[in-house]
Amino acid sequence: MNLVRSIAFGALLALVASLPAAAATYTVRPGDTLWLIAQRHGTTVAEIQRASNVWTTWIYPGQTLTIPGSGGTARMSASDHDLLARLIEAEAQGEPYAGMVGVAAVVFNRVEDGRFPKTIPGVVYERGAFESVSNGLIWRRQPSATAYKAAQDAANGWDPTYGALFFWNPSVPVNPWMWSRPTTTQIGNHLFAR
Repeated sequence: MNLVRSIAFGALLALVASLPAAAATYTVRPGDTLWLIAQRHGTTVAEIQRASNVWTTWIYPGQTLTIPGSGGTARMSASDHDLLARLIEAEAQGEPYAGMVGVAAVVFNRVEDGRFPKTIPGVVYERGAFESVSNGLIWRRQPSATAYKAAQDAANGWDPTYGALFFWNPSVPVNPWMWSRPTTTQIGNHLFAR
């Protein structure tokens, strides 16, 4: 009996070892393509299609895809998550949910752009980058559960700003240079630009 148990346990270990790496799910958002999703998650269209059992390039908002080998996002630590949620709360309180995600997406877009610091704190604390950091509002607002969720959605790859590096409220005076940036979209009271 012990021999049978040992063989069964050995077979189970072999089966587990042969399984693919953990996978995360991703909910398709308006404007997404398989190629963009693959780029954001460091995989290929073919791997997403295979993992999701999708054999066409047509996807639709709300569809759930499996992202192979990602096992969830590793793009931010718990302290980064808290800092990003604070920034969202301070910069986008009262904005639509997509606008809250957009604020976080701008931070991730900057982290990936060579002209900005390479970490979330580096981007957030960069001198003059965010008014709420300059005036201390980021520390006076307690982040909501919605702000934490928006930060996580951005970390998982949702970018409703289409690659924006900047955002501002056009009804508030800003540096005229901001108006020279190509606008990607408007969400709520914020313009987003590259």
